[in-house]
Amino acid sequence: MTVAVCSLSVVVIYSLVINSQTQSITNVDLDYTDYRTQALAAALGLGVSLIIAAWDYRKFSKLWFIYFPLMVGLTCLTFTSLGRSGLEGADDKAWIALGSITVQPAEFLKLAFILSFSYHCHKTKNFFNNPLNILLLCVHAAIPIGLVMAQGDDGTAVVFIVMFLAMLFTAGISWKYILGAGILSPIAVWFMWTHYLQPVHKNRILAIINPEKYATEDVLYQTNLAKIALGSGQVRGKGLFGGEYTYVPVCHNDFIFSYYGQTLGFIGCLGLVILLGLICLRILGNSLRSGDGLGRFICVGVFAYLFSQSVLNIGMVMGVTPVIGITLPFISAGGTSMLASTVSIGLVMSVHFHSARFDTLFAKKK
Repeated sequence: MTVAVCSLSVVVIYSLVINSQTQSITNVDLDYTDYRTQALAAALGLGVSLIIAAWDYRKFSKLWFIYFPLMVGLTCLTFTSLGRSGLEGADDKAWIALGSITVQPAEFLKLAFILSFSYHCHKTKNFFNNPLNILLLCVHAAIPIGLVMAQGDDGTAVVFIVMFLAMLFTAGISWKYILGAGILSPIAVWFMWTHYLQPVHKNRILAIINPEKYATEDVLYQTNLAKIALGSGQVRGKGLFGGEYTYVPVCHNDFIFSYYGQTLGFIGCLGLVILLGLICLRILGNSLRSGDGLGRFICVGVFAYLFSQSVLNIGMVMGVTPVIGITLPFISAGGTSMLASTVSIGLVMSVHFHSARFDTLFAKKK
């Protein structure tokens, strides 16, 4: 299923490049390098995922003290002269320039966090609900969340929060902490609304609640174009090459789903959603069959990562979630995003192949 969705991504990005070159769709800054980057990242990511699948997840989880600080340090480089914004004029600074290429280190930080936090939960299972341990787990999660929020990448921060909560719940956090968090959450929301969110962020949220009030404002400009484009494909779409397409800003990246709607129509979009859904369900199935808590936490973390990003991205295009700048896993143009998505599948396959309950391809029967 991963190979299928990656192949579909490469074909659609190639279509977008061709249509931008022939002016079938204008104002899209893409060339053949972007198509090749997508194909190379998919092939490299799938290859690395197979290598990771052959390596026992218990062994590389123990190396958290190497890869987690490394990814945190790489993310910190975005605050130096190497830092770049993903788009010209954007208010986030989540990329670093390494020669002729740019990399978004937070994508790899997601994988490092899934592994390190899973290992943390597993090693403390005998005293998991100890107040000090819960505090340390929150500090563990606060490091990547704080970094990406400081970058201005609120969409990625939301994904980290979802992964944190999903793994924490799976590990068996006491209902007392859940109740306490529920009581304090309104205060946290109030603080974020009054002291952190900028007016543009507030307007994006309010526009979802009351779209009629903001219908003529720029805050819904991108979303309105995306919905027009999504619906213009009708049932079967306009085809991948040579149609009359509606321009949507960043249609190759955050709003790639709108281009799927134009080219492949309702049938193509439904097929893509089903494929992504099946991948997520398969990951959850692997978590249930895992032989230990560590493998279960890793699978749940990967599930939360892919599922939350898919829902948030497709929701942006459909106008049911705020525009927060998040990619669609496996699909959006970008080598870093593609690599992170495919490598995360390798983590899940490692759990499957090395489960203590099964005689599988790489594990001996126990």
